[in-house]
Amino acid sequence: MTAVATHKFTVAVVMRKERIDGPMSRWQPTRWVLDDVLAYAPDADAPPRRIFQDEREERWLFTGLSVELFRDDAEGYYLNLSSPSPCWFVLWRMEEEATVADEPLARPAFVSLSYHDAGRWLDAQETVEQVPAPTEVVELLREYVEQHYVPEPKRRKRPDSFRPLTDRFGNPASVSTNGKKPGAGNG
Repeated sequence: MTAVATHKFTVAVVMRKERIDGPMSRWQPTRWVLDDVLAYAPDADAPPRRIFQDEREERWLFTGLSVELFRDDAEGYYLNLSSPSPCWFVLWRMEEEATVADEPLARPAFVSLSYHDAGRWLDAQETVEQVPAPTEVVELLREYVEQHYVPEPKRRKRPDSFRPLTDRFGNPASVSTNGKKPGAGNG
């Protein structure tokens, strides 16, 4: 069964290519980083475009990325909200070959507000960065979580003294105290 998004909106992502100074620049003269996520999406179908350039950096705008909220991921949104700074998570990848610029661009592929999504992406060795979410997005997310998040009930842990004794393979084990113990002069 496929999960159905209960809330969906479109965002734009700004990626920044910045010059690296110092000894690291011998190996890599520039690097790409996430600059911002814009909660409103101007020109949703527009191709990526450079919106700023100087001698130290350039910024590229990528529009038309959708953010979907799913009921079954309410815990991931709750975890984001309970952090000191709720944020957007963006998975981005480098182009294999240049498409709209002279060099390959760092293209955002997915945007999410879920800690669970970010964790899965990182486990898959993807490049994931975060930027703080604006107040209006945090409030929208808070309303969504209040409406859909149901914490799992805590289960009482059974004391270890009541658990059956097993060996390292999970087979039942017993303890005997009526035989002589090896060592200490007994054999």
